[in-house]
This record gives sequence, C-alpha cells and structure tokens, in this order.
Amino acid sequence: MSSERYKARGVSSDKKEVHAVVDSMDRGLFPGAFCKVTEDYLTGDPAKCNLIHADGSGTKSILAYLHYRETGDPSVFRGIAQDSIVMNVDDLLCAGATGRILLSSTVNRNARNFPGECLAELISGTEEFLQLLRDQGLDIASGGGETADVGDLTGTVTVDSCAVAVMDRSQVIDNARIRPDLSIIGLSSSGKANYETFVNSGIASNGLTSARHDLLSQHYRKNYPETFDSATNSEVVYCGPHRMQDPLPESDMTVGQALLSPTRTYAPVMHRLLTTHKEKILGLVHCSGGAQTKCLRFGTGVHFIKEDLFPVPPVFREIQRVSGTSTHEMHQVFNMGHRMEIYCSPEYADIILEEIETFGIEAKVVGRTEESRSGNSNHVTVQNLGETLEYSLKV
Repeated sequence: MSSERYKARGVSSDKKEVHAVVDSMDRGLFPGAFCKVTEDYLTGDPAKCNLIHADGSGTKSILAYLHYRETGDPSVFRGIAQDSIVMNVDDLLCAGATGRILLSSTVNRNARNFPGECLAELISGTEEFLQLLRDQGLDIASGGGETADVGDLTGTVTVDSCAVAVMDRSQVIDNARIRPDLSIIGLSSSGKANYETFVNSGIASNGLTSARHDLLSQHYRKNYPETFDSATNSEVVYCGPHRMQDPLPESDMTVGQALLSPTRTYAPVMHRLLTTHKEKILGLVHCSGGAQTKCLRFGTGVHFIKEDLFPVPPVFREIQRVSGTSTHEMHQVFNMGHRMEIYCSPEYADIILEEIETFGIEAKVVGRTEESRSGNSNHVTVQNLGETLEYSLKV
C-alpha cells in the first residue's frame, strides 16, 4: 500500500490539502488544544467555552453492510453507531470535555439497500451506547438527528455524528503544554476493557478503506459493486485473499470480526483521570487520523520518541503481510496497538497507570519527549518491528 495506491482509492492518509486550508484559519481560544475551542457562543458566559466536533463511520458502515448482505443479521449496525460516537467523544475528551455533551446523528442511506430493520438497529445501538457512557460517569445526551435518503450519493450507508459541549475555560487541556522531558503513556487499542462485552481487535476507525480492500477478496467486488467507486482501478479494489468468515491468522477472530470490531472508547478512563488527576496531565492525543504521527501537530520544538510500543495486534500484521505496506506507512495509517496517549511528568506516570489498570485496559509508558533537533519543528521517532521510523512536521 504505497501512498499512490492509497490515493488511487480516493482517500488521503495525511489530508495535506485539508490542513493547508484549516491551518490558515482561526484556531480558537486555545490554538494548541486537540479540538478547536471557541468563546461561549451558546450561553455568552465569558468563563466558559464551546467545543463542537463532527466525525463518522464510513468504511466501517460498508463492512457492516457486507456482513448484513451475507448473513441477514442487522444487529451488526449497533457497533457502527458506537464507532461514529466514539470518534467524536474521544476527540472532545482530549480537550478536557467530560460532561454536558450533546450528540446529533446523521444517517445517509440508500433506502433500497439499507432497509428499516438496519436503521432500527442503528438507532437502538446509539441509545444503548450513550447509556453505557452515562453509566460510566460521562454526562452525554442525544439531541436527535437526521436520516437522509440519498441513493444518488451512496450505494449503501454512512453514519455520522456531531457532538457539542460547553465547559469551563479553566478545564481545557491545552496540548501547547506538551514539551520535552515528558513521559508518553499509551493505552492499548486491543483486548477487553472491563466495560466492554467483547474482545477488541484494535482496528478502530482509521485506515479501513485500505484494510477492507487489502484483506477482502474479489468475491466482494463481483457481488457488491455498490460498495465501491466504479471509477477506481480494479487492481486496488477488493484485491486481498480473504472472505470475512475466514480465520484471522494468529487470532481467535475471523477477518470480519476483526474489521468490524467496534472502536474502543476511552471515555470512562479519561473521565476518571480528568476528575482525579487533571493537574498531572499536560497533554492528550487521540491517535486517530495520522496514527502514531498524530502527536506531530502538538507542542513546539518537540522530539517524540516512541521506543516501547505494544505488540502489534494480529489484524495489523495481516494487513501488512497481504498488502506489502511498508512499516513506515503502517504507523502513519493504523494505530498499531495504542490509540490514546497521555503526556505527563515522569514522576506521575505510575499513579496514572495504576488508575488506568482498574479499567482492565493495558497501558504503559511507550516513550518520552526530548527537545527537537530541528529548532521549532516537531519530530517523531518510532522504534518498532525491528525498524527505526522517522517523521517530521514544521510548526
């Protein structure tokens, strides 16, 4: 999966063209925060601020659609509801928002291919997952949403959400405080947290366009043409060796179960940490788009050294094996084992780790920060799979 192959599928791993536009715009009250933070337009309180975030579940929705078409089981869409919510909520958490979050969901569907029984599971799954978050202490509510029948725009379905929060400015986590001489704590993306009812493969919601096409076989290209753009070169469409029911090598999961594994939320953990240990946390990074290079966009003149990552989960090993993707690009596209990072002074690392472990999530110090060797530019060094990988960004 070279960068050109990735682009041939109509996606971008770095979204350079997006950042080129967005980075020139107003970055809000806390330019270094993980999410844009604005003045409180909703209530006008000068002591408060607003955060709003939009994201969704695109390719994961297509994977659920394939599962539904081959099994007739619409309940798979409950997990898709979770993915869409997590990609919003966990980003807001990285800016410090832990309460009074209001969520709106949008389902864009082709009604011929996505019937009412699937929509019912999506809606039920949304309410079920919001209740799980509330049971874990997060103050979040549904503000409704929209179901749009857009058969001309999509052959299947996409599930998107938008979340908004009002919070005290004093509670914002400003990643501008990420500096040299910090510990980087990583929270595993795989395994089973004590608030989860399933074992997670760790795949989450990023890089799935390539994961789907590189793992799954031409069976899906022949039988489900509505799941891909007909203008895409057939050589990069469903060009893998597997059917969804095939066993995933070195795993107890099937390939389909691994790809459909709902994106883990770290909300229960982060709510606890931001309630009890907020003063010890200097930065939070959700390793979503950009994966292990996401941290490049935060702090100034920082060299991020990640030298003790978790063992790479089987789903990522199989993607790399069948696609021939370089280790360098794998770490830019996939989380490769941990999807949340906490930045703190080394003396607080053990305290934070002890708190995380009570949730049944593996966590450890995966690295550290040093002064950048290139002035104000940020730099990442990842040591993993027997290679030393280098990434840079001028800030």
